Amino acid sequence: MIREGEGLTVEFKEHFSSRIDEDMVAFANTKGGVILLGVKNDKTLTGEKLTNDLKARINSLARNCQPPISLSIQKIQDVVVIDVPQGEDKPYNCGSGYFRRLDGTTQKMTNSELRIMFQENELIPFEDKAIRNMTWDDISKEKVRDFLREANIEVKKVNSRDLLHSLNVAGRNEITNAGALFFAKDISRFIPQARMTLIAFKGTDRVHIFDRQDFQDDLLAQFRGAEFFLKKHLNRRSVIKGMVREDIYELPLEALREAITNAIIHRDYSIRGTSLMVEVYEDRVEIVNPGGLPKGLPKKRFRTDLDTPQ
Repeated sequence: MIREGEGLTVEFKEHFSSRIDEDMVAFANTKGGVILLGVKNDKTLTGEKLTNDLKARINSLARNCQPPISLSIQKIQDVVVIDVPQGEDKPYNCGSGYFRRLDGTTQKMTNSELRIMFQENELIPFEDKAIRNMTWDDISKEKVRDFLREANIEVKKVNSRDLLHSLNVAGRNEITNAGALFFAKDISRFIPQARMTLIAFKGTDRVHIFDRQDFQDDLLAQFRGAEFFLKKHLNRRSVIKGMVREDIYELPLEALREAITNAIIHRDYSIRGTSLMVEVYEDRVEIVNPGGLPKGLPKKRFRTDLDTPQ
């Protein structure tokens, strides 16, 4: 980390200073990061002792931020490492104001930047929130390998922690809801509403059900289950082209795959007691996911806003 130098998530400090609270709130307001005490800007190691007094002063600075910041402190060789996670209650401020990380430096936020952050962070997106009671033992290595195969990524040795961290679905010590949605051994333990219901009806209304399946698994498994279910219940005809027979479905599978993908990715997973619905009728397929339009966009303006030139 020191060899790579300072950046968006790394800050060097030669010695402790009470002004590191500015870096704390900057990291909390951005993507999180680490403050390394005992390192000069030119990457020279000067060292810093981690005493009980120093630890208390650092924790006091973090508690005095608004909202208080939860961080971890450890000594690695001669360097004191302060790990500041991305905050869930943005924006954060300290005694000297609101700060954020930009181009590898801590900068004070302007009024317009602060106003935008207040608007954007009324709530941290559900997918980015860490699951406090989830550990690395809850991650399925088989699902990680399946993901790599699907993404056509070849690695000699699978390291779940490194992969999830590189995908931005896990931090150093925590796993986000997005990480659980893709890689949890048992998703029902952590996000019970992450399920998909597949129903085939006789006729054109929701009266007679002749097939139903409920999927409560990772998102890739849900996608595959939906694709299999649709192929099972859609009418198809066969066309012989040369020596090859080609099945043609009554609805184009490419369009259905795109619709299923969008429904899975764009549903609101924070809404409890819900399920993504795929319903097959004699004359149509309906795909409904929980959620709504973006904040500030009423239904009556939806079409108008889309058609307005930018």
